[in-house]
Amino acid sequence: MPSKLNVLNTRSYTDVKRLPSKYKKKATIISFLMIPLSGFVTDIYAPSMPTMATELHQSESSIQLTLTLFLLSYAIVQFFAGSIMDSYGRYRITILALCLFILSNIVIAVSTSIEPIYAMRVLQGVAIGCIGVSKRSFFVDVHDGEARKNYLSIMSIVWSIAPIIAPFIGGYLQHYFNWQASFYVLAGYATLLLILELFFSGETVREFRPFNRATIIKDYGIMLRTPMFVFGVICSGLCYGTIMVFNLSGAFIIEHGMGFPPLVAGYASLAMGIAWLSGGFIGKALINKPFIPKLRVASLLGIGVTLLMIFSANGLENIYTMLFFAFLVHVGVGFIFNNYFAYCIGRFPKMAGISGGFIGGSAFFLTSISSYAIVGAVHPSSQIGLGISYLSLGLLILIIVQFLIKPEKVISE
Repeated sequence: MPSKLNVLNTRSYTDVKRLPSKYKKKATIISFLMIPLSGFVTDIYAPSMPTMATELHQSESSIQLTLTLFLLSYAIVQFFAGSIMDSYGRYRITILALCLFILSNIVIAVSTSIEPIYAMRVLQGVAIGCIGVSKRSFFVDVHDGEARKNYLSIMSIVWSIAPIIAPFIGGYLQHYFNWQASFYVLAGYATLLLILELFFSGETVREFRPFNRATIIKDYGIMLRTPMFVFGVICSGLCYGTIMVFNLSGAFIIEHGMGFPPLVAGYASLAMGIAWLSGGFIGKALINKPFIPKLRVASLLGIGVTLLMIFSANGLENIYTMLFFAFLVHVGVGFIFNNYFAYCIGRFPKMAGISGGFIGGSAFFLTSISSYAIVGAVHPSSQIGLGISYLSLGLLILIIVQFLIKPEKVISE
């Protein structure tokens, strides 16, 4: 006899707007358009951070905290969002999250003090965390077999588009308007996505899972007893933390330290985004190569480049050398992230929501803590400082892929 909870789930969701099969391709495209939202939220206002510090009469660390607060709430909510969506669906939560995200951007844009911005960044983390879990799970819900594997790899690349175009757009918005323009643009983009989602999407959960403590604990237990998966989550968080180190410090180094305008900071972030995307493309091109050996080679090359970045600065340091070495570092972590994150997302297809939430929550919690801690400890203000920050995270990645993950654990996942 079915439990009362199962009966309630069935009754509550017989009237849910399901994804029509004729809209499967459109919904897939919409999901790809939503995947970069988290990157847009973190990167588009990076060139405006120095101006925000000046106009809001805040220190650099206070403005950097707006990014860390977003990443923390974005991470934490995903621990809960996955299991909730597996039990109660993804579609209506996604719609609500988009509405909250639109509202939060408008509030930030009209704020004249830092406190409302902090609050709205936390709210944005919650909203984007829910959207991220929903749309990562979408590809597991809707696609199977090789198509799923292919889409998950493409998803990582699409996600990488945001770090490329967001700071580039943000640099021009800062140059021609002001820092508020970035948040108005985010609100407009989210409004378009909301309209598309309402017309061409729907619920994708194939079978609602009972929402109870025993089931959730069991699911988490399965994931935590899979070392390859756990190390993948940690490694993914450290890889993206490397990107966040540049986001937190790059604009201040370029604008305050080197005296360049925000447009240059935007172009620099554009280059770093291209590096991340290039790593993703290389990862997809080598998708059928032995998994662990390619990660080990990439991590060793990354350490070598970082050491060159640090020691060469004694005789040659300018914006071009700094960005050259940073570019190579970002290619390497983009490559590792693409491979390992795609593996983790597809590892547990029968509990896509909760595993997706665990991956996103854990990885981005590590991203926020590691990047803010490294930047706070090192205070990178030059090529050497940035290189030391990269090296700190690169050594942790090296330990994972060289010594902790074991080849025999990779079994036709």
